[in-house]
Amino acid sequence: MERLLKKAGAQRVSEEAKTALKKALEDYAQKIGESAVKYSAHAGRKTVKAQDVELAVKV
Repeated sequence: MERLLKKAGAQRVSEEAKTALKKALEDYAQKIGESAVKYSAHAGRKTVKAQDVELAVKV
């Protein structure tokens, strides 16, 4: 998390900031995952493919 924030331009990063970013990214990834599963089910597949994830990110 610290590396991501530093790449974004932060000079220093607090522990709270790292924890907050981790939680936000986990929540976002969960939503993308749920959407990707729906897309794969709609296509009649049990396997989630990269195209499902990519579509979920776009939407």
